Amino acid sequence: MTTPEAPPHLSPAAARAHFRAGGARPTAGWAPGHLQANLVSVPSDWATDLEQFCRLNPQPCPVLDVTAPGAWHTGLAPDADLRTDLPRYRVWEDGTLVDEPGDVRGHWREDLVTFLLGCSFTFENALTEAGIPLRHVEQGRNVPMYLTNRPCRPGGRLSGPLVVSMRPVPARLVAGAWRASASIPAAHGGPVHVGDGAHLGIRDLDRPDFGDRVDLLPGDVPVFWACGVTPQAALMAARIPFAITHAPGYMFITDARDKEYRVA
Repeated sequence: MTTPEAPPHLSPAAARAHFRAGGARPTAGWAPGHLQANLVSVPSDWATDLEQFCRLNPQPCPVLDVTAPGAWHTGLAPDADLRTDLPRYRVWEDGTLVDEPGDVRGHWREDLVTFLLGCSFTFENALTEAGIPLRHVEQGRNVPMYLTNRPCRPGGRLSGPLVVSMRPVPARLVAGAWRASASIPAAHGGPVHVGDGAHLGIRDLDRPDFGDRVDLLPGDVPVFWACGVTPQAALMAARIPFAITHAPGYMFITDARDKEYRVA
C-alpha cells in the first residue's frame, strides 16, 4: 500500500478558491476543524417536499442552511459562490444523472432553492483528535457509501432508502468513535450500525454504491454512519424533473468551526 500525500491544510477560503479554479478531489481531511456540507438544489415547487423529508429524517439530513430561490450565497461562508466553489457537482433531469461538472453556473436556475446539509467529514476532525485512524484518508480514497435496506420516512413526494458511509475502525476504538461523532449531531451524529453490513442489506463492502472501496486492516470493524447522499437516492426515486447536488464526497467547505456545533 502506498501512502498518499496528506490533503493540504488550507483555509476554507483557500480551499474554495482552489476548487473554483478547477481543482477536483474528495474533501475528506481538507480545512480540518471546519464544517463541511452536502448541497441539494431543487426547484422551489419541490422545496417543501425536501424540507419535510429532511425534517422527518434528521440524522441523514441535518439542515444547516436553506437559501432563498435563485440565491447562491450562504451565511456559512459569505464570500462563497455555491455554483462554483465545490470540487464537483451532479446535475439531474427526471431523476437521471446527466452531468458531473465542476461549475454549475451554466445549469443554474432562478427558481432553485439550495439546502446545505451536515456532512460526516466534519466529525472526522473529532475522530482524529480521539486518536481514531481514517483509513480512506490514509489510502488516498473517497469514503465508501452504500444504499441500505432501511427506508427513510417519506416527506411529500420524496422517499427512498437510507444511505450510509463506512469507516473501518479498530475494534478497541469503536466506543471512542461513537462518542466523538455523537458529539456533532449536525454532522449525522453517532453511527447507525457497527459490524456486519449484511444487517443493512449491504452484500459486499468492496462494491460501494458511491465513493471508493477502502481496505480494512487487521483488527478493524466496519462502522456505518448516516450519509447526506440519502436525499440523492430520494430524488432519483421521485424522478424529480431537475436538481443539482454535490458529487458524493466532494463537499462544500464552510467557514463555520466544527466546535460551534459540538454538544455535550
